[in-house]
Amino acid sequence: MNQIYYDITRFSDMDIYLFKEGTHVKLYEKMGSHIMERQGKKGVYFAVWAPNAVSVSVVADFNHYDPSEHPLKLRDDSSGIWEGFVEGAFIGQTYKYHIVSSINGRTFKKADPYAKYAEKPPHSASRICSIDDYRWSDDIWMDLRKTHNAHDKPITIYEVHLGSWRRKVEEGNRFLSYVELATELADYLVKMNYTHVEIMPITEYPFEGSWGYQVTGYFAPTARYGTPQEFMQFVDIMHSYNIGVIMDWVPSHFVTDGHGLLNFDGICLYEHEDPRLGYHPEWGSAIFNYGRNEVRAFLISSAMYWLEKFHIDGIRVDAVASMLYLNYARKDGEWLPNRYGGNENLEAVEFLKQLNETVYGVYQDIVMIAEESTAYKKVTRPVYTGGLGFGFKWNMGWMHDTLKYFMLDPIHRQHNHQHITFSMWYAFDENFLLPLSHDEVVHMKGSLINKMSGDENQKFANLRALFSYMTAHPGKKLLFMGGEFGQWREWNYEDSLDWHLLEKPMHQGLQRLVSDLNGLYKTERALYLYDEKHAGFEWIEANDTQRNVLSFIRKSNIEDETILVVCNFANRVYENYRVGVPIFGRWKEIFNSQYKVYEGWNITNPEPVETEEIECNGRKHSINVRLPALGVCFFKLI
Repeated sequence: MNQIYYDITRFSDMDIYLFKEGTHVKLYEKMGSHIMERQGKKGVYFAVWAPNAVSVSVVADFNHYDPSEHPLKLRDDSSGIWEGFVEGAFIGQTYKYHIVSSINGRTFKKADPYAKYAEKPPHSASRICSIDDYRWSDDIWMDLRKTHNAHDKPITIYEVHLGSWRRKVEEGNRFLSYVELATELADYLVKMNYTHVEIMPITEYPFEGSWGYQVTGYFAPTARYGTPQEFMQFVDIMHSYNIGVIMDWVPSHFVTDGHGLLNFDGICLYEHEDPRLGYHPEWGSAIFNYGRNEVRAFLISSAMYWLEKFHIDGIRVDAVASMLYLNYARKDGEWLPNRYGGNENLEAVEFLKQLNETVYGVYQDIVMIAEESTAYKKVTRPVYTGGLGFGFKWNMGWMHDTLKYFMLDPIHRQHNHQHITFSMWYAFDENFLLPLSHDEVVHMKGSLINKMSGDENQKFANLRALFSYMTAHPGKKLLFMGGEFGQWREWNYEDSLDWHLLEKPMHQGLQRLVSDLNGLYKTERALYLYDEKHAGFEWIEANDTQRNVLSFIRKSNIEDETILVVCNFANRVYENYRVGVPIFGRWKEIFNSQYKVYEGWNITNPEPVETEEIECNGRKHSINVRLPALGVCFFKLI
């Protein structure tokens, strides 16, 4: 029989003080289950926060889930922490907490909020686990990480859903494991010249169709693809290929499944009791109570856990807009104003500031990214200046306007020219990242290639032009898997991408174009050095609406590195298009989205173009170039 003892604790008085204050940021070292020894005998220490319980027991493999066998003891009268040491318990065994609530004596069986591993869904128990035995081999990457994540470096991100990037169709359409994924995906990312991979949420979740956005385990990598150590190996392998790993993280809401955080000890512990504050009508999920100190400590500890223990290089915070506004997705009368009568969620604002100050205070070389879809001010400005403290913000306005423009037949684009130029008015208000994410290719929105106007050839030409324009536009880049080779159907989380399409030349050409664009972005400093500064961009001509043409330059701190970008979004060739240039000399075409190697129409400028003393676009000098229909050209001085 497994004896339980109460003479072991992992909590000091200072730990309790910081926990109650909301500033304990490493609760994963204290809470949950931990392999320990007592008087030379191994076992497992358990600790859980349940302040409204009258009793808590560990129910597990080792006691046949009998709540009478291993009751925990309340540590003190104020912390709400129950703890105990079970001798003989070992790694791999499953467990839950049996909680008897002070509210009418109701009972609950709950998974461990701090569990490091869980059963593979649809099973829901936590699993005893130790991750301290993994030996990392990424010292070089970690030492140099700041050079990969710096704002003045190229960041081009491939967004991936691990369960549907590739599957073993010949083996019953099964998932690839973390380790299988790592090598195959890393090889592909290098081939495609990406600098980072962003993985959709792998924090444990019950429902496959939530894609990971309805979380039960904020400290556990999903068991669908393997063990925590195997996910560590995934990150390690990525780093060996010089690929940064960004993790999608969801502190905005959580799933309402019975074994999760909802009504954890009989009352709303992690969430608000009032549904006008605590229930998310759009997603049918619960909203964290950011005003509760222990909840903030829980969430910030989760972020710190992934950064410390799994060497994650960045965190993309999901649905920030839903956190910032009390009336998000709510009608009048369905929300409560803040103490000043406004719609801002002041407690969430303070939480986000605390989160970013905490993680950046320890890991200056990581990136914190906000998916924030409104015009909220200073999302990426330091907290001490009144900002939220994020490193980057998704530029959702650019995404919506650009896709709207490319869906139009070229004949109508001249009347909607503002959709393609407006983003430059605010391009430097924040540190922006340009996203073409999974959200744009689901729920009947159509794939990227299907959003493009025209027949099949024109669709591919438009998508090549879109990717080229995106590369030239100020801001870091993100593209969801499948878009890079023109998958026709919408993304389906239950199936592999349609890799067979790469047997066809048009899809091959698009994939090669994306690889070449990423390569150009990584090597041409003018395309990334000043991604967030006015100094890196200058219009040549923004108002040639009749011909659907844009021209601008991207600049570095060296004049000879200047890139001239000319975009022809009309469905006609311009044989003699004159463009004003800022520098006298010979300009060579270094990229053309209509090159034959991309299955384009091969309307190019094969020879360097000489500058002439002919005034154009308000400049004394200009060049005369050929512009392919639905094409984008990059020129550089030689």
